[in-house]
Amino acid sequence: MGRHSLPDSHAAEGRRDHPSPRRRRRTVAIATLLVLTVATGTAVAARTGLLSFSRSCEESAVRLSVVASPDIAPAVRSIAEQAPEEELRTDGRCLVVEVLARDSHKVAESLAAGDEKPDFQVWLPDSELWLERAKGFGEGIPVSPSDSVASSPVALAMVPSASRKLGWPEKTYSWAESVAALGSDRVRLGAADPARSATGLLALVGIGASSARQGGDSDTRVARTAKVLAERMSDGDAQVLETLARSTSGAEEGNPKRNQAVLISEQAAFAHNAEATGEGKLDLFYPQDGTPLLDYPYTLVNEADLSVAESRAALRFMTLLGDRDARAAFAEHGFRAGDGSAKDSLVAAAGGRKPQPYAAPAAEAPSAKELQETLGMWTITVQSARLTTVVDASGSMATLVPGRGQSRMDVTKESLIQALGQFTPNDEIGLWEFATALDGDKDYRRLMPTKRLGDPVGGGTHREKLTAAFAGLQPVPGGATGLYDTTLASYKEARSTYRKGKFNALVILTDGSNQDERSISRSGLIAELKELRDPERPVPVIAIAVGPDADRDEVAEIARVTGGDGYEVSDPAEIQAVILQAIMAAGQNGLAAQE
Repeated sequence: MGRHSLPDSHAAEGRRDHPSPRRRRRTVAIATLLVLTVATGTAVAARTGLLSFSRSCEESAVRLSVVASPDIAPAVRSIAEQAPEEELRTDGRCLVVEVLARDSHKVAESLAAGDEKPDFQVWLPDSELWLERAKGFGEGIPVSPSDSVASSPVALAMVPSASRKLGWPEKTYSWAESVAALGSDRVRLGAADPARSATGLLALVGIGASSARQGGDSDTRVARTAKVLAERMSDGDAQVLETLARSTSGAEEGNPKRNQAVLISEQAAFAHNAEATGEGKLDLFYPQDGTPLLDYPYTLVNEADLSVAESRAALRFMTLLGDRDARAAFAEHGFRAGDGSAKDSLVAAAGGRKPQPYAAPAAEAPSAKELQETLGMWTITVQSARLTTVVDASGSMATLVPGRGQSRMDVTKESLIQALGQFTPNDEIGLWEFATALDGDKDYRRLMPTKRLGDPVGGGTHREKLTAAFAGLQPVPGGATGLYDTTLASYKEARSTYRKGKFNALVILTDGSNQDERSISRSGLIAELKELRDPERPVPVIAIAVGPDADRDEVAEIARVTGGDGYEVSDPAEIQAVILQAIMAAGQNGLAAQE
């Protein structure tokens, strides 16, 4: 029996009775956005006779374009294809839905750039983490998310010979323990690039949170894990499964280029096992401290520019994706319901077995800050960085930070020392300070050269000496802000000492605008930087305006000439997170290491 035309406000049958607070807020938000459209659409339909079913579908069809993550696109397309066949209607007009498969990270980058109007009205990324990425810095195409249409937990899949070594399915592990067990048993582990894969990023965040709960030096453990993953990293989710051993032969499983374990979604394992036979099927470990979910949020794109018909059609299709037939279609493709629930038969087909905790509640979704910090850590850990840090030492850095009882300089130093802990011995970091007339006629002074943190220096390491140099920074009484001359001089040195194969950047922190009347002008500085910039040897400036007296627009204008950007923090304690975010953003903009 075919589906019938229903009012668009009709609740999808079988949807979750108790959505999470965040999901409930998303539902309310999109309902509020559409309520006026719904009312207007009904009035228009009544006036134009579109509620009549006398016209053919071809003459009156409303067309909707949906871009979906490649893993869920086939399921969504199978549901959409039934709409014209069964004359599914929205306000009496037939609904025709085109479903296009596109990588979520590419769609997010395109929306964040906002360069051109999207050719689709609905987006189904594999994770809501891409929604934050799509926002960019507030200048992109707006998105309006609603409920999840499906979900799939992130898990650890292994070939049977490897899973037996680790005691599957009786033995259970936390995220941190599973990674440690893989290392001790020398099971080769592969994953997708966390900068391009929600699966890879959520797994890395899960490993980090699990390591933190273990106590001790969790940052070092996570960085070490990131290094291991980077050595066997694939560009995307589709490529990860291709890295597994192609047969159970000793030669193939012993091939050092072949992985024995991979971080993938349950749905990806389901799809793999559907085509594999015997020992070619994968076994799944579900970490006992909770598996994060890919949550596939139904998202309107550029909602304010949608026509009445498009808005109504989008709401109608969202309702359709939540009905009983659609849920069955998603399950046939290996997806769980939006709340994470699934039948045992789906889990078994994906490689899960009891007592693996596959029915346990999903891990709490990471915050935007946690995601940014993890991506920043990934970038600097995997790439190896060369950063020159240039810190404002003008007298205003002695100003107390409200609510802290510490000066801007004291909080800045603490944040820089914390950030230093995220870097590996192979990273190169140096330190300059600046004010006015700090070194003769120069506004700047180099305190530590930019060199490897692990290099031996005077009975210690460069990291130890640099930490001491950070701790020793002090505001210069009466010193003003010599920003322009310092920026030009430090950029010239960073350019001349550029290291191939590393992420080269200049990090400038200032709490004020340029106050040196004898320095180069802003226009002169920008012209010089334009002349010095070399796309083949990029050195982006990451300029951070600290406190209410700093001018973000000024530092952003200067930084963008080099391919970098400007940032603003009201509290210097935020500097660590901003540096990691800026490094990640620069890497995504094509300013990563040049080989």
